Amino acid sequence: MPEFRYTNAKADLTGTSLTTVYTVPAKSYAIVHSILVSEDSGNADTITVSITDAESSPATFSLFKTKSISANGTSELLTNELVLKASEILKFQAATANRLHVVVSLQEYYTGIG
Repeated sequence: MPEFRYTNAKADLTGTSLTTVYTVPAKSYAIVHSILVSEDSGNADTITVSITDAESSPATFSLFKTKSISANGTSELLTNELVLKASEILKFQAATANRLHVVVSLQEYYTGIG
């Protein structure tokens, strides 16, 4: 039976470059329950969210492309859970620096198989 733990990953997107927020550990998988994005500058903005699969050369898969976040608002991006496998990377990119915060809530499962 896999061991699991509840955890979160957070980022203050202080720049506009692609930012790694969470990487699934080796011999594990993760179930993402929530991705919250909040805007704290009083200006609407957009966010891009992707998964990088290192086993696919690496390949990048878009989850949200320029998703709108309202001024002083908080948005839940997921409507269903998201499963990530070992070594996959969850990345975020803000359109404008110093406006968006991200909180990812998840469960990590260590399988020992890898």
